[in-house]
Amino acid sequence: MNNLHKIAAVVTMLMVMTACNKYKTPGFTVEKPESIAVQEDINAYPELKSYINKAMYPDFRLGVALGLQEYVDKTVKYRLANRNFDEIVLGYEMKHGAVVQADGSLALDKVKTLLQTAREANMAVYGHTLAWNYNQNASYLKGLLAPMIVTSPAYVNDLNLAGLKDKTFAGWTLSASGAGITVSDADGMGTGNKAIKLVTGNGTPSAEALQLITPLINVNKAHKYEIVMYIKSDIPGEGRIAFEGLNNNTPQVDWTKSGTATATFTTGVSWKEIRFQVNDFSGNSIKLHFDLGYKAGVTYYVDINNLYVYDTQGTPVVSNLVTGGDFESGSGWGGWGGSSTRGITADGMGVGNKGKAFYVTNPTKSANYWDVQTSYSFATALNNGETYELSFWVKGTAAGIIRPELQSASYASNGFGQVAVSTEWQLVTIATTATTADRIRLIFSYGEFAGTVYIDDVVLRSTKASGGSTTVVEKTAVEKTAIINGALDKWMSGMLSVSKTYVKAWDVVNEPMDDGNPYELKTGAGRANMASDEFYWQDYLGKDYGVLAFKMARQYGNASDLLFINDYNLEYSLDKCRGLIAYTSYIESKGGKVDGIGTQMHINITADKQKIEDMFRLLAATGKLIKISELDIGVGVKTTAATAAHYKAQAEMYKYVIDKYFEIIPAKQRYGITIWSPLDSPVNSNWRPGEPIGIWTETYVRKVAYTAVAEALKANAR
Repeated sequence: MNNLHKIAAVVTMLMVMTACNKYKTPGFTVEKPESIAVQEDINAYPELKSYINKAMYPDFRLGVALGLQEYVDKTVKYRLANRNFDEIVLGYEMKHGAVVQADGSLALDKVKTLLQTAREANMAVYGHTLAWNYNQNASYLKGLLAPMIVTSPAYVNDLNLAGLKDKTFAGWTLSASGAGITVSDADGMGTGNKAIKLVTGNGTPSAEALQLITPLINVNKAHKYEIVMYIKSDIPGEGRIAFEGLNNNTPQVDWTKSGTATATFTTGVSWKEIRFQVNDFSGNSIKLHFDLGYKAGVTYYVDINNLYVYDTQGTPVVSNLVTGGDFESGSGWGGWGGSSTRGITADGMGVGNKGKAFYVTNPTKSANYWDVQTSYSFATALNNGETYELSFWVKGTAAGIIRPELQSASYASNGFGQVAVSTEWQLVTIATTATTADRIRLIFSYGEFAGTVYIDDVVLRSTKASGGSTTVVEKTAVEKTAIINGALDKWMSGMLSVSKTYVKAWDVVNEPMDDGNPYELKTGAGRANMASDEFYWQDYLGKDYGVLAFKMARQYGNASDLLFINDYNLEYSLDKCRGLIAYTSYIESKGGKVDGIGTQMHINITADKQKIEDMFRLLAATGKLIKISELDIGVGVKTTAATAAHYKAQAEMYKYVIDKYFEIIPAKQRYGITIWSPLDSPVNSNWRPGEPIGIWTETYVRKVAYTAVAEALKANAR
């Protein structure tokens, strides 16, 4: 008789003895229902982690997955985890999508709180996961790759570019040409635009070892002038703009509006905007010195079309009829229609993940396209017979149609036509002609669209005006690789820096192998309808993305951290298991160190047991640590249809998997086992909804699967 049964017997005896003082003992007994007896047997099992002999298996981890808030708030699941397990893993909250914000910053306060809560409970935390394809802030990452949008100032350019455009350099001075200063026809921003190409020599680096001087620029000493330049280089470079005609000709400048003034700016493979103002004039004219000789062997490109010096207090040559069309300081837009909503987004949600945008949400399609609208009123009516060009950036949460138009107070209009909206930012440039002189507002109609539409950088201007041109600059493949490499580095360094004092093991690369081509990596190439949180690092970094991830994890974490590669269906597709092992070998051949391999094992009671054994043998042969990283077992039906036979088969499969893990994986290679879904899954869950996959019910009642796990641990880990 176990202790709990002894306690029950003693309590019963005391109750009977007390009753004898007053009442006669009944002459019959009632047999305990079998279901209650069975549940009492299950409840008599001690906590799961008590079955692990820590003296014999000090490094073995019995883990459980849960949500951050469940643990931090110390809910029932917090107590369940602490009593039964010695390691927790978060299902979501330590992933890229949960931490990386719209502007690329990392929100890590909740992670810090989780780690502190776990530390206080002496609970280990397993890091999940660093480089994956899902649960990513894909909007931010794709925004980094979006075209660069450059609008030239709507003012007269006081810098004479004629000598650059005709390649004569008339009026320009090549005072130190290094290894060459030329005009390149197709290396500017956009398609087929010119750039100044400047190459440093192999001599002693100095600021003026490569120098180009502009023609004389006349200035109004009482005004401020803005200098605008776009520059890139084939390898990291450095430069400055010095002057003739200032009181301080080599000023420290906040070149890129970072908030800090420096003597020089840096360059790289992507175009960088250099923009600043000067008013420290010593006379009535200035010259600019482009000094790029700081580093040897660098090739620089300076875009010619968008090289500007202009008087900020001069007269604009063109005026956007939509004031504040970038939505950085409000909107001035009205709107109406059904249950639609509208407003300004948070910072970082504008085009290219910069600044703000205007949004309209229409929950469902309306009967008419004009049922949901936004309106912007002009300061004065438009001119009859004049053609107006409208440009703006747009994206939506789904594909659909919107319609812009110029409208009068009587609702007569000149439409721009239908605009197709996709889930990626796109630049729209369209035109229409005002046919009367009463067009007083710009209208956007959203009745045909179900979801949210975002618009940004709205410009409406007459085609008779000049200036303020827009250049769309697509990222090159080289740029995209460099940008995504930097984004991965920023993410991993940020996450590991706050976690390394407590987290000592990580899933570094998660689910890399393709199901259909199990020896190849997954890819998003050619897929039109990817999930909103789906992003494939390997599409930009190639096969070496895993190499980079493991090297970064080692660099920013602890030298002794245990770093895993992890995938699913390894027991279902042995070729996928072999493919993962081969990719692990590739990572190590390139200098990454992989400590372990995780097999997820989201399986059913009908799983092929022979394949499970074969998988464990393949994994054991690697010599790596092996972890069952996400174990849960379905029964083939929903909870509402599950029978005692289903639960018995589930318990047997839990025990089989654990028994075979201990039998086939050598002791020195056993990292541990993590129960991914300790409770049966609710019907509203996003993971195996409504399935009885846990070893507890949804109401925290132990199932027969609990006893199977306990017995398996008792047989193998004590």
